[in-house]
Amino acid sequence: MSNPPAYELFAFWRTSATYRVRVALNLKGLKAHERIVNLDAGEQRSPEFLAINPLAAIPALIEPGQPPLTQSLAILEFLDEQHPQPPLLPADAHGRARVRSIALMLAADTHPLITPRVRRYLSTSGGFDDAAWRAWQQQWFGTGLKAVEQRLAGDPATGTFCHGDQVTLADVTLASIAAVMKVFKIEVDGTPTVDAIVARCNAMDAFAQAAPARQVGAPA
Repeated sequence: MSNPPAYELFAFWRTSATYRVRVALNLKGLKAHERIVNLDAGEQRSPEFLAINPLAAIPALIEPGQPPLTQSLAILEFLDEQHPQPPLLPADAHGRARVRSIALMLAADTHPLITPRVRRYLSTSGGFDDAAWRAWQQQWFGTGLKAVEQRLAGDPATGTFCHGDQVTLADVTLASIAAVMKVFKIEVDGTPTVDAIVARCNAMDAFAQAAPARQVGAPA
């Protein structure tokens, strides 16, 4: 068997999207050399990084000789296709659609509302102070997690994890939101199904190793 490619991951310690890719790499036993893009210093807006991702967002994953891959869920599906074990999507079409739907509730409808570029706009053009920004975070984290809780609770397709008893894209994305909430010290009550799944994820080494606090650049 040939050795897996030497991936390069443009990353930052705190981000939910980078966490997802780290978890997927860990689950599949893959390595990536991380190049830190300091979001707090604005390095994502440098000409060098804009050439990699014009949206100025991380992560980006590069395989030697190939163009950059951006958007965390696209990267996760790429890794799953290139390295199928363990699979991150169910074998059946309805299961795959359900997993993608849950993942997108978080990655597309929740996470984008609390990114640095949104905070920057609200702070400079929207008149938000720190208290208003925290209320904004609480509102949208809460909305997203409570919707996922409603989706999961009582659904027979929900098992030990979001879909059955095997980790999927949905669990990786859910755990990524919980991880960044911990960084921001945001809590959402009334989500017992979500909380139990996140706890099971966090008990796995692949998730624990990806925790923001364990990354280069994280505060002591």
